[in-house]
Amino acid sequence: MLTEVEQAALDSSARPDSPCRSRFSIGNVRVQIGGVHQADASLGSRLEPFRIEKPDCDIDIQIEWVTRPLSESGREVFDSGTTWRLYEGETGFRFDVKAADFEEWPCRRLLIDDRFRRGVLQLNEKCFTGFPHAEAPLGYPLDELLITHRLTQERAIELHGVGIVGPDGASNLFVGHSGAGKSTTARLWTSLHDVEILSDDRIIVREDKVREDKVREDKVREDKVCEGTMREDATQIFMYGTPWHGEADFALPQRAPLQRIFVLEHGHGNVLTRLTRSQTVAELFARSFVPFHRHEYVDSALSFLERVADSVPCYRYSFEPDERAVERILKFCD
Repeated sequence: MLTEVEQAALDSSARPDSPCRSRFSIGNVRVQIGGVHQADASLGSRLEPFRIEKPDCDIDIQIEWVTRPLSESGREVFDSGTTWRLYEGETGFRFDVKAADFEEWPCRRLLIDDRFRRGVLQLNEKCFTGFPHAEAPLGYPLDELLITHRLTQERAIELHGVGIVGPDGASNLFVGHSGAGKSTTARLWTSLHDVEILSDDRIIVREDKVREDKVREDKVREDKVCEGTMREDATQIFMYGTPWHGEADFALPQRAPLQRIFVLEHGHGNVLTRLTRSQTVAELFARSFVPFHRHEYVDSALSFLERVADSVPCYRYSFEPDERAVERILKFCD
């Protein structure tokens, strides 16, 4: 469980009174970060394009500078082996992040409740000697860790993929493991057409509510006349850009309705093969960023991927990296 000091810090985050605040949104997850100094609320160059002004947020993070050694608590559930570790307590989680050139653990510590709604980010002053404030307190990997864990509470998932809105307006997601050709695909499309690349490496796919106009018709004197419209909620699968780009360096905050998914693999002939529902779920899950330390997170991810498989056609794409691979998709009809 969290120590008394850590729990008190987490409890205090429920009463945010920080004079300096910034907000950003990734995959329709809205985050607010606040501190005493303006630099404490800095988003940094990567998150700045994702800045928003709306005050309503899903996650609230408060910055706290600490001078004492940070206490240890909780059960270790994951060690990245390089820069971060995750601990679980009875009331929440603790993410410890190490600086590359600083031996002491941790440089940054995020304490957050188990629903990933509010937390406190403790910054170790020893780590920032000579730098009065961090340039981006919630920078990588904390920003991505925070979002991927929050997605476990929603109908959403992060995938290894490149999201492209083509010249014809079609919104396609190309998923693949490292080396499968995601950045190559992004470069090919941009070299040939005027397109939007939401990201060339990591895309968030989620189900969102949309508002639809429904015409209400009444039969009067055997004729149908329109009495007006009523607004009804519906849902749709969207893909969102993220700041965590790949080699091609594409990262946009926009979203687009997801129309098709292609599983990339190198091959010959630009061959498209329709995948079954179970194949789609398996292929997407293998290319997803899912926290595996809780079985309910995995179950939720699989359930959502089944929903995606039922809503969006998915194909295996054995492609050759030239302009014919792009034209094959543009001319393709389901």
